[in-house]
Amino acid sequence: MSQLEFIPPARPLIGDEEREAVDRVLRSGMIAQGPEVAAFEQEFAAHFVDGRETVAVNSGTSGQHLGLLAAGVGPGDEVIVPSFTFAATGNSVALTGATPVFVDIEPDTFTLDPEAVRAAITPRTKGVMPVHLYGHPFMVDELSAVAAEAGIAIYEDAAQAHGASWNGRKVGTLGDFAMFSLYPTKNMTSGEGGMVSCANAEIARNVRLLRNQGMETQYANEVVGFNARMTDIHAAIGRVQLTKVDNWTAQRQRNAAALDEGLADLDGVVTPVVRDGAVHVYHQYTIRVDAAERDRIREALKDEHRVGSGVYYPIPNHRLPSLARFAEGLHLPETERAASEVLSLPVHPSLTQVDLDRIVTAMHAVMGAGA
Repeated sequence: MSQLEFIPPARPLIGDEEREAVDRVLRSGMIAQGPEVAAFEQEFAAHFVDGRETVAVNSGTSGQHLGLLAAGVGPGDEVIVPSFTFAATGNSVALTGATPVFVDIEPDTFTLDPEAVRAAITPRTKGVMPVHLYGHPFMVDELSAVAAEAGIAIYEDAAQAHGASWNGRKVGTLGDFAMFSLYPTKNMTSGEGGMVSCANAEIARNVRLLRNQGMETQYANEVVGFNARMTDIHAAIGRVQLTKVDNWTAQRQRNAAALDEGLADLDGVVTPVVRDGAVHVYHQYTIRVDAAERDRIREALKDEHRVGSGVYYPIPNHRLPSLARFAEGLHLPETERAASEVLSLPVHPSLTQVDLDRIVTAMHAVMGAGA
């Protein structure tokens, strides 16, 4: 067993085309934000968000932070967020001076529970920031109705959901802004970076100002801003990846279907739920197992079968020392149960049929060993 090649839980796909694009930029002498970034913004917008104005930044977290600032979120405001997600979601709210209000998830798709959101709305609530977790859209109809009834905004965390949709409505077009991450392990990458899809020209202009020291014209600083620019090197990588991401997404979906079939009769495993009307892009293929068994399963997969896996996320945001001050005494039962039970198996597009068969065989062996 030890001589088997290790199957990693994620694997960035970088080819000769990306290397050639980087070389082209390096030879041009224009390395900072320039024509490649402008072209990437337009191409990304056309590809994913029906042409909504889209602004490139140096990371997904920057995009989320600047998007909130551009939408007018600040001290005294509250933004409702899930706790079951990466810390950047809560961090971005806190960095504006606003208060992240953590609420529970619904158990099937691990996304925000609309009724929990409704119960958390106060006069200070500026908006809600749902996460399309693992590549599955949030409960769009239900949460949109809650937000409209309360008169609050929706800000999308689409970091993991490039190409996902709900009843034909594309992720990234559902709120005042949406953030996409371009980190190396995401469904496509620019090496590092993010994109902000903006519902109107005012938000887009504000993001552009904030990413570039508060100026559109050199030395004419209008507001206090940041250096959150994307480089032309990163944009060149992203432009190539845009030509490949649809095929990769289709492969992720085929891989997920193979895992669904292979694990369907395995006691003790709950495979991912896909709601009717949802297009899931499987940034992660996340199953549930018994909490008392998860660590054993994960270690056995790695040590005995050379199959990697991940736990996203073992500590809910409201339990993190960095964010706990916003959640004193808070108990979110579905969030805490998910954090103890989830396990993500490899689903990335570089998997072969042999790899998929190995993952399924390994899961059967490991689960049988624990019976």
